Amino acid sequence: MLDGIVWFFQNLLQAFWNIGYAVTHPLQWLNWNDSQAMMRFIYYGGSVEFFFAVLLVLLIVTGIGFWRNSFMWGCVRSLEGFANVTGRLFAWAGLLMVLQQILIVFLQRIFRVAEVTIGPFGMDFTKDLSWFGEELKLYNAAIVTLCATYTFVQGGHVRVDLVYAAVKFRTKKVIDMFGSIFFMMPVAVLIWMYSWYFLWRHLVTPKVSASDSIELLMRKSRVLKWNVETIGFSPNGFNAYFLFKVLLLAFTAMIFLQAVAFFMRSYLEWKEGEESEDKYLDKDWLGDGEEAYEGVH
Repeated sequence: MLDGIVWFFQNLLQAFWNIGYAVTHPLQWLNWNDSQAMMRFIYYGGSVEFFFAVLLVLLIVTGIGFWRNSFMWGCVRSLEGFANVTGRLFAWAGLLMVLQQILIVFLQRIFRVAEVTIGPFGMDFTKDLSWFGEELKLYNAAIVTLCATYTFVQGGHVRVDLVYAAVKFRTKKVIDMFGSIFFMMPVAVLIWMYSWYFLWRHLVTPKVSASDSIELLMRKSRVLKWNVETIGFSPNGFNAYFLFKVLLLAFTAMIFLQAVAFFMRSYLEWKEGEESEDKYLDKDWLGDGEEAYEGVH
């Protein structure tokens, strides 16, 4: 137990040095023309060092927020605003998905077209109709992953409620804070750890693994090269499935940030009382006083 506590605080203190070194030596991990720098980026992106660097920043920002509640409200508005803007933008992928499906049906069933060429700015892009048909899954994945936090901010997720509705206002906020720290954040961290190397194993060769040490990756960097996954489920089908893995990482990062925002909002509403409920919350409206997600809970 004592060893675990010492290990935790050693890594937390070491994070000061790690952040400082990363900021002052960006070419050591951002210069991807250097294979060793690229391997450092891959390694540290899913490392213990990165976890404690993020934790340290989170603790500092939260500490400032406890001292200056106006600063914490600013963080809440910024994080929720980011979720809203991203969600509202990528929600249009639903319309694009419908229009593209209609176009595919007309071209395939009526005009008997086998291929489609798109040539914006004089750059021809020719793919089989089956490619565009399978690409629809990417639009659906973008809606699910990039609109999840937007839906959370809007209150659109279904809440499985056993005791929440019956307890007092401040008790609800304690439950929300507990849930964000012990459920949302750990799950986001766990998914990130798995999906980070899952992505890179389909982008570069030789294969990288979470169990690889930095020394082993430095040796692998001698033969490092791009090997982007281009295998589809059908011969002429969609072949950019690595984008789904990118979306998974984006989804995880946004869930973690929303967990931070949810904790901060819950704390501030707990501290300021019921009059601060939904303060600065940017919700969508259907008009005539109806909330966009009213009745979903």
